[in-house]
Amino acid sequence: MPQIFPRKANALPVVSLLGAGGGGLLLIGLIWYYFSPQFTDVGYQPEQPVPYNHAFHAGELGMDCRYCHNLVETSEHANVPSTQTCMNCHAQIRTESVQLLPVRESWATGEPIEWVNVHFLPDYVQFSHAVHVNVGVGCETCHGRVDQMEVVSLVEPLSMGWCLECHRDPAPTLRDPALVTQMGYEAAAEDDDALRQERLEASLARIEAEGIKPPQNCSACHY
Repeated sequence: MPQIFPRKANALPVVSLLGAGGGGLLLIGLIWYYFSPQFTDVGYQPEQPVPYNHAFHAGELGMDCRYCHNLVETSEHANVPSTQTCMNCHAQIRTESVQLLPVRESWATGEPIEWVNVHFLPDYVQFSHAVHVNVGVGCETCHGRVDQMEVVSLVEPLSMGWCLECHRDPAPTLRDPALVTQMGYEAAAEDDDALRQERLEASLARIEAEGIKPPQNCSACHY
């Protein structure tokens, strides 16, 4: 009886299995990246009801983050500024600005400004700003260089894996708690090996002296 299939057809099962395996791995890789916060969330930049320019206020004017977000050292949540905070300056500065009309209306009516949250976590995640700020995690570590942003955007994925990287090795992230709002602190050491090493040694000394040990167990962050 003549042979129906050529001898090279014997390789088809192997090729099919390799193709299926490779395709499966490729699919997993695509899902791992394109369904991750790094792809879906980073870069999120919503339009706000008032065009507040962080680059001007925090950058050019050098305003401390805590002037507007004044509860970050005592509360789990970083509060958005109240209308009173805005009016402390704008009752006298740019009082006729069209862009600040929502602020003046809020002040007149008592209705709060509906700011749009940029940095958000799922309801099942608990995160305390006070704990992180008071131990010396800088604002720019999570929020980026807001002093250079005209419109604030999300620059870090805020994913569980991203958080755990810091909890496993907090030394590179920690700084003197008195400098938590200083922008450009991390960038200063990027091209200065001596400064980076000095800060790392200082952080390691603090970790040892103060017993800083970020938790890695599930109940630390999940209810």
